[in-house]
Amino acid sequence: MSNLSLRLKIVQAGEPVLRQRARPLSAEEILSKEIQDLIEHMRETLRDVPGVGLAAPQVGLPLQLAVIEDRQEYQTGKLSEEELAVRERVPIPFHVIVNPEIVEYSQDTATFYEGCLSVTGFMAKVERARSVRVTCLDHRGQPQTIDARGWYARILQHEIDHLHGRLYLDRMDSRSFTTFENYNRYRDDRVVAPEAP
Repeated sequence: MSNLSLRLKIVQAGEPVLRQRARPLSAEEILSKEIQDLIEHMRETLRDVPGVGLAAPQVGLPLQLAVIEDRQEYQTGKLSEEELAVRERVPIPFHVIVNPEIVEYSQDTATFYEGCLSVTGFMAKVERARSVRVTCLDHRGQPQTIDARGWYARILQHEIDHLHGRLYLDRMDSRSFTTFENYNRYRDDRVVAPEAP
């Protein structure tokens, strides 16, 4: 089976599924062939786009499941070492979060531009906690606790928002809203690819 056949359609802003709260999955459901196949399809879709996070509502399914992966190749050549350090951005291996809950936010925040695979062609500044603690289940239904900082914490917050019917548009500085083209043309802190988060 080719990777192309595994790619799912990513729905865009305006689709009702993006504005509803997704339902939790049981450990038994997570282990089902249907959900395991969905995880694989979401992985291939995320890599094909490419992106760093993809939530089930973005592929039309109101389920509390997201996949995350921030590969080294997404960073090399696109951001300087200084830009990576400022964003506290490091490679994150592929993993799945199911029924995630942010149980702790840091008091300190950071503001950076975000884009979204479901709001194609645009980005805006979003203030988010610099670190979070997340409890969730993994791809095998096992409990996990994730302590994340920097860009990884931003990705988690962005994807968990999707599972609660929220888009970055709800949190953005509206005066910073821009097209990718104009972002790359005018911003000093530009990220040349629209994959974050």
